[in-house]
Amino acid sequence: MRDTSCVEFLKWALPKLGLAWPGFRRVHRQVCKRIGQRLRELRLADCEGYRVFLERNPAEWDTFASFCRIPISRFFRDRAVFDRLERDVFPSLAAQALLDRAPALRCWSAGCAAGEEPYSLGILWRCGVSARFAPLSLDVLASDVDEHQLERARAGLYRGSSLREVPAPWRERAFERSAQLYRINDAFRSGVVFERRDLLQSVPAGPFDLILCRNTVFTYFSDARRRQFLGRACSILRAGGAFVIGIRERLPADAGDLTAWFPELGIFRKFEAQSAAAARPAGELDPHQ
Repeated sequence: MRDTSCVEFLKWALPKLGLAWPGFRRVHRQVCKRIGQRLRELRLADCEGYRVFLERNPAEWDTFASFCRIPISRFFRDRAVFDRLERDVFPSLAAQALLDRAPALRCWSAGCAAGEEPYSLGILWRCGVSARFAPLSLDVLASDVDEHQLERARAGLYRGSSLREVPAPWRERAFERSAQLYRINDAFRSGVVFERRDLLQSVPAGPFDLILCRNTVFTYFSDARRRQFLGRACSILRAGGAFVIGIRERLPADAGDLTAWFPELGIFRKFEAQSAAAARPAGELDPHQ
């Protein structure tokens, strides 16, 4: 399969899923490799044949959508972001939560892949922050559309290379060796809940003090879908809460209630007063927009 023919196919197919070609430019060969394997399974000659097959078999779109999921993650990915969470973001949110007599900080890790990000939040909280803010706890909802990735997250087993950015003392506390892998200890699983959720379709019930949506929506989604997701995410973020995107990502021009906090790290804050209606469960996104 020629690269040019696959690129043309992706430019046609991705928008139909609410995705944008520019976000796939750097990873398209991985997607094309998966498509090539599917062509062999279906005994199709080329991408044009696959296009016809998709048009005649709507259920195949779910299979194609699975080819477009590119989970790239590790613990404490972009370490400077987590350093800032430890020094400024968590302490600020925790201090306000204590004033409000809240029992816990609520976080949402959107697009959590195999669990590295939500477990990183738990490790950071327990090892670096929580002692200053007792009895406050941390509750993390972690979601992903890929059930296979969620199974890996629940198993909590990782290669050593995924842990290379975890501070050594924290790594010793949070993990134990299991054959050639590292298993996250039960104490650091506490408060982390995984669920399947398609970010193109819905957001969970809020409110949250912290939402991380890094290297997913604002890389791969279309402009319309980005704005739609951002509006819904802001509606379930508490006033004063933090919203974190990837360090190479950009928010839409109209970022709603968000203002820059540490913008070079993709960290923003909601200062707009939140109405009672906005704190209710946000419901389903319109799949046709």
